[in-house]
Amino acid sequence: MSGQAPGPAAASPTTRVLAQARFEAVGLLRHGEQLLVSMVLPIIALVSLALVPYPELAVGPWAGAARIDVLTPGVLALAVLSTAFTGQAILLGFERRWGVLRLLGTTPLGRGGLLLAKGLSVLVVLLVQLLVIGAVAVALGWRPELLGAAPALLALLLGAGAFAALAACLGGSLRAEAVLALANLVWVLLAVGGGLLVPTQSLPGGQLLSLLPSAALADALRSALVLGAWDGRALLVLLAWVVLAGAAARRLLRWSD
Repeated sequence: MSGQAPGPAAASPTTRVLAQARFEAVGLLRHGEQLLVSMVLPIIALVSLALVPYPELAVGPWAGAARIDVLTPGVLALAVLSTAFTGQAILLGFERRWGVLRLLGTTPLGRGGLLLAKGLSVLVVLLVQLLVIGAVAVALGWRPELLGAAPALLALLLGAGAFAALAACLGGSLRAEAVLALANLVWVLLAVGGGLLVPTQSLPGGQLLSLLPSAALADALRSALVLGAWDGRALLVLLAWVVLAGAAARRLLRWSD
């Protein structure tokens, strides 16, 4: 009596995570509204602010630098906010409402694998964003300091981690409609007065604003890409946000409404 042929081997955990990450990244890149917030609006901000002489951007440690050199790191930080926070918070809110999050958490991928896949998808989308925005900035005359590549990369990873954790706090605890409204409101407030496009040195209450994750990320990127330097204070602020927001997300994230 001949035995039955063995079935296909189960996919490894790494394969599952990578497959889900690819699915999530493609979904983010194909979503028209999210693409508008994550790609188009930062580029509009970059081009428009590069072509006008106000507000003053080359202030504080970056005094004397070219306007486009100070502006571009802030726009890159805005892109991180758009994808890691706004996009992920809204996505989590609606995935909870539709029951998708609970369903995916019960698959062999598991909850941990799902969160890891989401994190990887954010990094993939961010890479695409940074390449496109960077190309536009170079065309406008941006000349980044190459010695700042390492601190810039660390700042981007910490910033993405902090904003993703904050997205989990918001999108994992409130109703989808509330998440949609609040996530977009926070985006606008931080873009205008959170130290992203305009350095905190040019804003009232700059010392206090510098403790925001948006300002810390932008300051760390400016120090890296304008001066080629490590901004230890800004990086520590980002690390604190990663730890605190991560701890809060573990308590607040609900897998279903």
